[in-house]
Amino acid sequence: METRAYGRTGMNISILGFGCGAVGGLMVRGAAADQEKAIGRALEVGINYFDTAVQYGNGASETNLGRTLKTLKPKGVFVGTKVRLPAADFGRIAEAVTESLVGSLTRLQMDHVDIFHLHNAITVNGGGDTLSADQVLNDVVPAFEMLRHAGKTRFLGITAVGETAALLRVIDSNKFDSAQVSYNMLNPSAGEVIPPGYPAQDYGRMFGHTQKAGVGVVGIRVIAGGALSGSEARHPIASPAPEPIGTASSYDADLMRARRLMPLVTEGFAASLPEAATRFAITHPAMGTILVGMATVDEFESALGAVQKGPLPAAALARLAELRMGFTGEQR
Repeated sequence: METRAYGRTGMNISILGFGCGAVGGLMVRGAAADQEKAIGRALEVGINYFDTAVQYGNGASETNLGRTLKTLKPKGVFVGTKVRLPAADFGRIAEAVTESLVGSLTRLQMDHVDIFHLHNAITVNGGGDTLSADQVLNDVVPAFEMLRHAGKTRFLGITAVGETAALLRVIDSNKFDSAQVSYNMLNPSAGEVIPPGYPAQDYGRMFGHTQKAGVGVVGIRVIAGGALSGSEARHPIASPAPEPIGTASSYDADLMRARRLMPLVTEGFAASLPEAATRFAITHPAMGTILVGMATVDEFESALGAVQKGPLPAAALARLAELRMGFTGEQR
């Protein structure tokens, strides 16, 4: 398994991480035997980053990951988890993030995690359950630093969801070591310029900012919540179709556009649309590791097989860009 230097952290992380999220559902609603089989296989092939959050199954993902890692006793793995603050806790951020991480560590059966990510969306002015950039820099960062000094986390991170200007400001501050960035074939704007009128959030070539700041990148929404499978079918333990992040205004719109990328398969650039999407996500040099949701061990094997084929070749990327131009001017 290829590993890449993860920003300025000194960690070398496998290009394919192991996502323990709720969308695929394996680590939330799957059988314990399947969880252990998938993680055992991941360790066998060299995957060394495991990503979870308290919000995934109200702690179930962390509990299942902690149990499985304790059983398998791997060496040299990195674990990241997250905190999402409800608006009611915005007046007590230090206490709330501490309580959240202590609970996460208990469920994980660990004394620390490698990366602790803020899970809230970040906006310019805040509001609702979003945090403003000022709140993040003035309140969240000191609280996270206290946890780092206490030895409960090694590195600080954000989930780069919200308003682009606020996200870039936080990344440029050099206060965070890691960012989870939405990047897929429907919305490549973290890595390249998209044309005016393109139906997706413009992330303003965010990768240029992460590279300059030495921030490691976890690629999320690689399959656009499942839309880039090109199929409406969802596994029984998968979540219902999720709300899009950074792409269309609805999952159905994402799915319809994804199907318009099928020439990548019919013209022989990839064996399937998920394979193309997975390989696309690892093409950018700023990408540290990617997460692909899974419901079954077989789905994990498919993601592994795609990564092992390597990034999409230049001809495939050119064809993808051509196909995507057809989206320009459409309603988001």
